[in-house]
Amino acid sequence: MSALSSPNLFSKVEARWPLKVLGAVLAIIGVILIIGGAQLVLLGGSAYYLLAGLALAASGGLIFTGRVLGAWVYIATFILTVLWALFESGLNGWALVPRIVAPLVLLLFVIGLFPALDRFDGRKRRLQGFAGIGIFVVVLGLAVAVTNRSGVLSPVPDAKNTLAFDTAAAAGTEWPTYGGGPSAQRYADLNQINTGNVKDLKVAWTYRTGNQPDKWGAETTPLKIGDTLYGCTGMNEMYALDAATGKKRWSFDPKVPDNAIPYTAACRGVAYYKVPAAMPGTPCAERIFEGTLDGRVIAVDARTGLACSGFGTGGQVRITDGMGKVIPSMVAITAAPTIVHGIVITGHQVQDGQYKWAPSGVIQGYDAITGQLRFAWDMMRPDRTGAPPPGETYTTGTPNMWTTATADEQLGQVYLPMGNSAADYLSGQRRPAEKMYSSGLVALNVDTGKPAWVFHTAINDVWDYDQGSQVSLVNFPVGGQMVPAILLPTKQGDFYILDRRTGKPLTEVGQMKAEVGGVEPQERSPVQPYSKYQNVREKDMTEASMWGMSPIDQMICRIQFRKASYKGMYTAPTLDRPYIQYPGYNGGSDWGSVAVDPRRGVVVANYNLTPNYDQLLTRKQADDRGIYAVGDPRGTHKGGAEGAGPQEGAPFAINVNAGWLMPVTGMLCKQPPYGGIRAFDLTTGKTLWDHAFGDARRNGPFGIPSLLPITIGTPNNGGPAVTAGGLIFIAATTDNQFRAIDIRTGKTLWQVTLPAGGQANPMIYEQNGRQYVVIMAGGHHFMKTPEGDYLIAYALPDRK
Repeated sequence: MSALSSPNLFSKVEARWPLKVLGAVLAIIGVILIIGGAQLVLLGGSAYYLLAGLALAASGGLIFTGRVLGAWVYIATFILTVLWALFESGLNGWALVPRIVAPLVLLLFVIGLFPALDRFDGRKRRLQGFAGIGIFVVVLGLAVAVTNRSGVLSPVPDAKNTLAFDTAAAAGTEWPTYGGGPSAQRYADLNQINTGNVKDLKVAWTYRTGNQPDKWGAETTPLKIGDTLYGCTGMNEMYALDAATGKKRWSFDPKVPDNAIPYTAACRGVAYYKVPAAMPGTPCAERIFEGTLDGRVIAVDARTGLACSGFGTGGQVRITDGMGKVIPSMVAITAAPTIVHGIVITGHQVQDGQYKWAPSGVIQGYDAITGQLRFAWDMMRPDRTGAPPPGETYTTGTPNMWTTATADEQLGQVYLPMGNSAADYLSGQRRPAEKMYSSGLVALNVDTGKPAWVFHTAINDVWDYDQGSQVSLVNFPVGGQMVPAILLPTKQGDFYILDRRTGKPLTEVGQMKAEVGGVEPQERSPVQPYSKYQNVREKDMTEASMWGMSPIDQMICRIQFRKASYKGMYTAPTLDRPYIQYPGYNGGSDWGSVAVDPRRGVVVANYNLTPNYDQLLTRKQADDRGIYAVGDPRGTHKGGAEGAGPQEGAPFAINVNAGWLMPVTGMLCKQPPYGGIRAFDLTTGKTLWDHAFGDARRNGPFGIPSLLPITIGTPNNGGPAVTAGGLIFIAATTDNQFRAIDIRTGKTLWQVTLPAGGQANPMIYEQNGRQYVVIMAGGHHFMKTPEGDYLIAYALPDRK
């Protein structure tokens, strides 16, 4: 037999190939870590990656040449990695994932190829193999143990009822306003579905709305009046459904053109108005109002769906009258109108990041019967309460209200969560009135059209921390008496309680230090307000809180962190380097708002914990990147992430990485959780329970779903509703799940997979003695959830 045909030699040659592949992989990883680790050290960061890279390069080289020492070098490196990971992040399971999991997988291959390394006798080989396997099992057990360790608070008993319960403020058999009842508490005083039987919920009916455009995100919460549900599609087609069966009764299509779609084609809801009994014979005695993406307020007959011809012109008014020339998609109404004292009040979205002198943010109120303009609040013209005279326009560039207002019929006030001035990330061109009202909660007297008070949650905001949440009206105990109050959630994660008559805080407000720097140091305040009552913020980010799917992308995120400016939540915008905003503009609470259980005195709030990675750009940098505003003939740029854009007319453009995503893997640089849900006592602000919210089944690197039902805490968009049955109903997360949660403990009692993303608020009602829970499963392009057109009602099995 020749040497070439020797079985012993052939098996040795064959065994070398896996070793060479493993050695090459380890060496390549080592070189990458050496290069990145050296850069990180020069930036003042951790030396681990450089040292680990050197060890892996050496280990890979030794294994490539078949030397067993290479395996021992890797095993030693892995053990030191575990010790370093525990030292840096403790027993935080998610923090350990990028530090340990990928090295653990490589360890498995090293142990598996241990017997093929070098030429040892069988006894030594077995001893070394068992030693390596023993190390592997011990470390694996440690990693699994800490990764599965829970970091949530312990559940506590149900809160006591300390508030005077006002049945007029709650939804019951009906859901008459976008926020449930007139107080926008998103509470239904129904208990047919409760913690004991919610597991039996089944689909009662499904309505397919159709009409989903490219930039989908319906976000719809229907109303229930009498025996009918009223809703709207993302393109503003209104519809009426039988509340018991979901069968369509009528629809009305306002024929909104596609070029009117702003950032998202969304219609969050409609409003209902009944003509007073003192006005008999008025056509359209019951009316459904909606605002459209092309800036119209439309009234239709609630019974027939036909336009109310006596309202405005042919059943509609245009909010863009008096704004001058408006580029399509720049002005859009996405929130439900608010009606108080017979006045239909609407704000509107002005597309972010495009023009400093964008169309006005004027707030307008129309007579609910005639459509006549009752007031127009242009903050730069306090002397006027109506439309501008011929040849003039409402003041451009002023803050707008893009979300949903709340009204107090008795006080005659409407509470306006205001957005930011155009060119969100710069304030040097703002006028005094803009600074007074930008990103503030404004109480407007609806009979005069003039502001009564304003409360700020950020001073001279350049972080897009506008007021996104609809406020809730509550009774709050002060000195043994119940005071009419407002619960105000914010994007910063704070919750404030204000006297709704005066705007004065009823709970303690503190001041935190803030950076005075960036491109406009003279504009930055050295302090910013925060709530001492309740907030859902984490501690400031650090290099150690960077994440990824492996040590390599975690290292890249660490490098990005070190390159950026970051001095806490109010880091000033910079031009010379990126800056980190945490929480980002999707942080804390947004348009989904919160829910209040007034019987238990409990507030339920879902929230986001995601950062932004931003940088201002010079005009030349923006031009070189082809970043032009909507309507600019030089390009077709339509804005990237919300808030990013050219800011034409301002000194600088802005580039925003919303969520701080890695460019290749699509993973977030911040470690989980990215979202949570919390319950707290309304009277004291004490947290009752707090859990990460949403699982990883649809999350994964490169956009590939992991399919793992592991709670990771996903970004979420949409809000909760609560019931007298002790349940929280909420979708919102990126995992397409619709959940029922026990309000006492935060435990999920029921969940179902929706056919599309549930980025909408649920609503609850009763019809013919049967309780229903309804959610819009329309998906959302920004949240990267699949699109759909499903309005789904759930109920207990019909016992008839």
